[in-house]
Amino acid sequence: MAKKNLNEMSFLDHLEELRWVLVRSTTAILIMAFVTYFVSDFLFNDIIFGPTRPSFFTYRFFCDLSHQLGFVDSICITELPFIIQNTQMEGQVNMFVWMCLLAGFILSFPYILFEVWKFISPALYDQEKKGAKFFIGVSSVLFFLGVLFGYFIIIPMSVNFVATFTVSDVVKNQFTLESYIGLVKTSVLAGGLFFELPIVIYFLTKLGLVTPEFLRKYWKYAVIIILIVAAIVTPPDVVSQTIVAIPMLLIYEVSILISKLVVRNQKKQNG
Repeated sequence: MAKKNLNEMSFLDHLEELRWVLVRSTTAILIMAFVTYFVSDFLFNDIIFGPTRPSFFTYRFFCDLSHQLGFVDSICITELPFIIQNTQMEGQVNMFVWMCLLAGFILSFPYILFEVWKFISPALYDQEKKGAKFFIGVSSVLFFLGVLFGYFIIIPMSVNFVATFTVSDVVKNQFTLESYIGLVKTSVLAGGLFFELPIVIYFLTKLGLVTPEFLRKYWKYAVIIILIVAAIVTPPDVVSQTIVAIPMLLIYEVSILISKLVVRNQKKQNG
């Protein structure tokens, strides 16, 4: 049966189309999750648990940076005094499944964007439809950059902070597998989704829900929130907090710029 035009589709037709978008996206995630099963040793030992070792790239980078800035060994990490333990019978099985699904979601993200674009494209103008490749490409790049930011910056900073913070020498850090995996999932997903902010602002501005003036008005509040987040997830030193905060501030500034460009183009089209 030929596909209906947008004007011919009822509400139930839209729901049916959305259902198939979800089905195809879920299938893609499951396929990529199954693929990660064959590299699960590398996924867990080298990637997921990489930030638990002092030899992790980020720790070595900060150590070299501290030497170049003349701080000697002030932020060098030679030991992470904690262990990760499993306290539930099915804990390792559950974590294995969920992390494979998370990896499947990250790897299939461009395809999910493609499905979303196909779903919303009938409501767009022909000129806007031509930007499909650009939209998918930019959104995917931003998402992957956010995931890398979460993995190489947020996770090691957080691990280092909680591992070295102690209220007394009597207390030894023994983290549960669930809490560590939760940190990994939250950091990479939050990083990936936060880096999608320029794309979200683009569409919100197109819909008239956000303006550059609004974003600029609340800029100082955004800065405060970003600095608080940076202070929470990093050790108590200015260098680490700055490294975390700067990319987040840049993303917010880029979002303001994109909002301005959208408003300017809309004024040209209407004028």
